[in-house]
Amino acid sequence: MNFKLLLITGGTLFSFTQASAQSASITGNIRDMNGNAVYQANIMLYQVKDSVLVKTELSDRNGNYTIQPVRPGNYLIRTGTVNMQQVSTAVFTVKDNEKFVVPKITLFPNNKSLQGVTVTSKKPMVEVRADKTILNVEGTINAVGNDGLELLRKSPGVMVDKDDNLSLSGKNGVKVYIDGKPSPLSGTDLSSYLKSLQSAQIESIEIITNPSAKYEAAGNAGIINIRLKKNLTMGTNGNINGGYNIGVYAKYNGGFSLNNRNAKTNIFGNYNYSSAINEMNIDLFRTQADTVFSQTNHILNYNKASHNFKAGMDYFLNNKSTLGVMVNGNISDNESQTSGPMQIIYQPTNTLSRILYASGDNFTSRNNINFNLNYRYAVTGGSELNIDADYGFFKLRNNQYQPNDYYDPTGITKLYSNVYHMVSPANIDIFSVKADYEQNFKKGRLGYGGKIGYVKTDNDFSRYNVYGTTEVYDKDRSNRFNYTENINAGYVNYNRSLKSFVIQAGLRVENTDSKGNSTGQQYNTVTGLYQNFDSSLNRNYTDIFPSAALTYTKNPMNQWGISYSRRVDRPAYQDLNPFEFKLNDYTFMKGNTELRPQYTNSFSITNTYKYKLNTRLNYSHVKDIFTQLPDTTEKSKSYLIKKNLATQDIVSLNISYPFNYKWYSFFTNVNTYYSLYKANFGGGDRNVNLSVLALSFYLQNSFNLGKGWKAELSGFYNSPSIWQGSFKSKAMYSADGGIQKTVLKGKGTLKAAVSDIFNTLHWSGSSNFSGQSSTVSGHFESRQFKLSFNMRFGSTQIKVNTQRKTSIEDENKRTESTNGMGGN
Repeated sequence: MNFKLLLITGGTLFSFTQASAQSASITGNIRDMNGNAVYQANIMLYQVKDSVLVKTELSDRNGNYTIQPVRPGNYLIRTGTVNMQQVSTAVFTVKDNEKFVVPKITLFPNNKSLQGVTVTSKKPMVEVRADKTILNVEGTINAVGNDGLELLRKSPGVMVDKDDNLSLSGKNGVKVYIDGKPSPLSGTDLSSYLKSLQSAQIESIEIITNPSAKYEAAGNAGIINIRLKKNLTMGTNGNINGGYNIGVYAKYNGGFSLNNRNAKTNIFGNYNYSSAINEMNIDLFRTQADTVFSQTNHILNYNKASHNFKAGMDYFLNNKSTLGVMVNGNISDNESQTSGPMQIIYQPTNTLSRILYASGDNFTSRNNINFNLNYRYAVTGGSELNIDADYGFFKLRNNQYQPNDYYDPTGITKLYSNVYHMVSPANIDIFSVKADYEQNFKKGRLGYGGKIGYVKTDNDFSRYNVYGTTEVYDKDRSNRFNYTENINAGYVNYNRSLKSFVIQAGLRVENTDSKGNSTGQQYNTVTGLYQNFDSSLNRNYTDIFPSAALTYTKNPMNQWGISYSRRVDRPAYQDLNPFEFKLNDYTFMKGNTELRPQYTNSFSITNTYKYKLNTRLNYSHVKDIFTQLPDTTEKSKSYLIKKNLATQDIVSLNISYPFNYKWYSFFTNVNTYYSLYKANFGGGDRNVNLSVLALSFYLQNSFNLGKGWKAELSGFYNSPSIWQGSFKSKAMYSADGGIQKTVLKGKGTLKAAVSDIFNTLHWSGSSNFSGQSSTVSGHFESRQFKLSFNMRFGSTQIKVNTQRKTSIEDENKRTESTNGMGGN
């Protein structure tokens, strides 16, 4: 099987490539001091004339390795493992069409004994691979003190709009995974969860733009997988961390992790806590019919307490089988206070009619706990089976008190008030069972598997009209929405190397059965009585999602690839509930039972030049794309609703390049795209015909100052673009700077950083639809000074076990499978 793995190490971008035979090949064998085969030794082939790393391979169970194709020339090999000394061979010459055999290489322990060695490693800031980009959070100074949503905002190619919706290279419909498992949350619930995750918990963020058939089909723009930290070190060990941020208000976070690992078990756990007050300001200017609404909102979000935890155990049944169990969760309590006036102006005479103060207090709690039972069987170089059973539940509670106080133009005399109290609990239960199997087949690698997933949601919305100390239940404005979704999936995927090409083809089939019903009571003006209503939706459909890729590997220094995939995004349950959710007397949100899934066909051409310059050209056609439209009702009122646009066509170009010279290195990523949105909702100002040529730029600079000191300077720029298919945004940009010092003999790390140094991270934009013209701007507490400390304790050893040899590479593959990445 051919695969391509791009890795930045020490600021230089290398390529791990295994390709089919061409003109020449190199083979050899690695042994230890006792003559035993060394498994997964790192084999690095260097070109002598310029010291360029040509290829990297890993030795198999028998210590054998093969490097191909190889051009004629002079080479040497360097090899070693995490617990054995690195050695280099003598220079040798490879001729055209020659099968060169390297003399046997013997490796010795680093400390001349088998008691264990201390392993230290450095991950690159950003890794660019064939199918994804990886931002290694734990190795980045400027990530300190950020939450999950802030980290995504600063990730290459990712955009976060004014409502915290995610898009990738100009496409919405991003699917967020946590530790390889798709999150059922969306909208506000998802952004709130991401804000509860601290950078100290996060190991890396994977941006997967071209998922194969092995992945779930959801996510037309791709997948963002947030990997949380897990310790793989032998013995008993752990770490503690703490952080302090200050902008307008102080913020705190801290946590610890513990791990005990031996030849038979791995027991692990961690806990993180955060508490913060965050400030946000939003200005809205809206014109509708003969009325102008000029609103200023000041919002304080109190994250009173957020608790994140994970615990589990892996039991190694033998050197092929592992049984694991894990539980993780998030418990958070928040309060949001909103204040500020809305001036209501009669436009023909530009006369201030009255002032609305829609201040409010919103208490929310979000509790989530997930359970996982997993089994893995793997034979190196042979078959591999992964089975996972998962159950998770979310309990979301929302309690909002919203007074709407109207004053005369002087702002002194109160005219009247409309006061509401809204209680909206929601419960989500998730069940899934999946299995993945891979085996060698016809000189390639065949994989197939299936998944059964079931999600049940129960949403109760109760509104009360408040008169003094009395609350009256409003039957017309209350409802209960129940929604279930069952997705059954199966897939097959095949990879093979053919001379100068690598092919990959896959097919995924998913059957979706969804049911929803909104129940409540409505007043009948004819009978004068309340009557029950039931607004139901039932859907059952089966979709086929093919994917394919072809990579041309004849010249390892200049590799080309083409790929195709079809993907889907299904409506979130919140977007299907037809009920109205009031923001104030003039603005509310409602769901749409007619909202259909959106489908994307995507084509890509990629090029990797000299293992450094990576280029991707992509075209996507999206049918029935989701858009959030600000529609009108009752002449002067506005509501937000999601609808299906007819189409979106988008062409994007992404270029990334790393550079390293002595103590300085940088990574840059440039993404540009052209997008065209079209829809007809009745003609005139109810048509959508928007296009944009947009650019995003990301740059990260690193400075190794010596004696344990390092520094970083990073920044991004997003040009004007279109959010959610209808909102024209203006440019956004920001710069961060930080410094780091290693202390306590390498066991401690002290980091200090300033985010948004020049306080430029402000957003603004406008929309014009259905006779409603809006201009919105805002900013949050983006400029902060951040300080953090992390200290490791306990064992830092990776020991050799002669009874069972388990490599970190094996463990990473098992963890990836357990977490569901690539799972179905």
